[in-house]
This record gives sequence, structure tokens and C-alpha cells, in this order.
Amino acid sequence: MPALLTLSLAALLLTLIPTDPAGAQNYPWCTAGSYKDGGRNCGFSTFEQCMATVKGAGGYCEQNPMYQPVVATPHRKPRH
Repeated sequence: MPALLTLSLAALLLTLIPTDPAGAQNYPWCTAGSYKDGGRNCGFSTFEQCMATVKGAGGYCEQNPMYQPVVATPHRKPRH
């Protein structure tokens, strides 16, 4: 019983870790068409990765219209 309680508490704490929900799907290329019954997968960094996925399965690759490139912000030194 204590192990189950510990496991439940650990699972609860893991849900509280902050994440970037858009970061998981922020890729520039998507599969579309007949691939996986018309499903769409926008998890490809390059056109070549996308084409390797749909090769032989049908479908096509297209640019992700929701893609937002990550812009690095420079770190500023704090003033003293």
C-alpha cells in the first residue's frame, strides 16, 4: 500500500512540471494526404525527413502553416 501511495504522489508531482505545449509540434514540415488514412503529422524538421516517412505509403509533404521559428533572445548581464 505505501508503494502505491508513493507512486500516485510521484505521478501527481510529474503533472505539475511546467512544459511548453507548443514546443512539441513546432516543426516546419507536415505529412498530409493519404498517409495514415488522411492524418496529419507536423513533426518533421526537414523536407527530407517528411518525404522519407511518406515514401511508399502515399501522401505528400507540405509546409506547416502554424510553424513559428524559435527566436533566441540574447541574455543581458544584470547591472550592479
